[in-house]
Amino acid sequence: MSGRILLFGATGYTGRLTAEAMMRRGLPVTVVSRSPERVADLAASLANQVGRSPQTDVADAADPRSVRALLASASDVLVSTVGPFQRLGGPACEAAIDAGATLIDCTGESSYIRQVFEEYGPRATATGARLLTAFGYDYVPGNLAGALAIADAHNAGRTPVRLEIGYFVRGAMGMSSGTRASAAGMLVERGHAFIGGRLRSERMAARTTTFDVDGQSLPGLTIGGTEQFTLPRLAPGISDVEVFLGWAGPRTAQASRSAAAVDAVLRIPGSRALARRIVLARSDPTTGRGPDAARRSRSRTLVVARVRDADGQITGTVHLDGPSPYELTADLLTWAAETCVRTGTQGVGALGPIDAFGLAATEAGCAALGLVARHD
Repeated sequence: MSGRILLFGATGYTGRLTAEAMMRRGLPVTVVSRSPERVADLAASLANQVGRSPQTDVADAADPRSVRALLASASDVLVSTVGPFQRLGGPACEAAIDAGATLIDCTGESSYIRQVFEEYGPRATATGARLLTAFGYDYVPGNLAGALAIADAHNAGRTPVRLEIGYFVRGAMGMSSGTRASAAGMLVERGHAFIGGRLRSERMAARTTTFDVDGQSLPGLTIGGTEQFTLPRLAPGISDVEVFLGWAGPRTAQASRSAAAVDAVLRIPGSRALARRIVLARSDPTTGRGPDAARRSRSRTLVVARVRDADGQITGTVHLDGPSPYELTADLLTWAAETCVRTGTQGVGALGPIDAFGLAATEAGCAALGLVARHD
């Protein structure tokens, strides 16, 4: 391997799962946390599990200089699981850009994703850095399913005009403390959509729809992901890309109405800044908590992408079924980091998975992790 893998936030819930996945793969990972005691305890625990200990380092997400000190060369890969990313993700981006290195993170926060593509992305292009944001359950499967659906349409001689992608979970997943903190922050931020051939800002849960899957009608509400930035690159004729989250289930319509009421309040001058301070003050300071292995084993990932033509008719659907969202995220971060240090990426700047690795490699890599596609 030509570069080092540094796992930032390794003592958090997703970070710990990712550290375990990297150690099982035999990767020479350096686990990083702001607490010397906690990272030492993690290294000892990992040594007991796999028979060898990772290297350790210390850095503070709030201190850009300490994050930058982690990166020794442009071939290094920094994997960050430190969130909420809107508040804590900036220093890792700045460090990767300054070093011309690779950053892979697992955010699901719409406002931060947009910042990566619109603000950090052009700067990364200038230095040769690679920013692979939201490289987990959200939003790698939607990118893959959408790209496969586009390819199916082209192979059938059809012109894809609209893409709709839905994220669901089979079974009871549960949330980690980090996911809850990120979700709370997203409630006070604006989302985004790709409509009419352009990106636009909009409130979270602005629209709802349903996806028919195996005889079930699964509802979802709109959310900003990476797909609105990356999938139009694959088919310039696409005018609309919408991403829907189905976690609210039968309460989806109610959740959308509640989001509209919250957004109306947040439009009052000064209210959004106040809401951000309230969310930050009430955030649970405890990290590293989440569903145990038994509960994770009872949940599975389900992602659906469907293509519509100019008449609005569905011309093709791709389903992806895979492991639980948290384990899938850890495995995807591990696969991306290993691939980056072994073969690099196909481009620079802010990249989606297909931009970075190509469709065939991404599909094969995901299939090896148990994320398997079905074409209808």
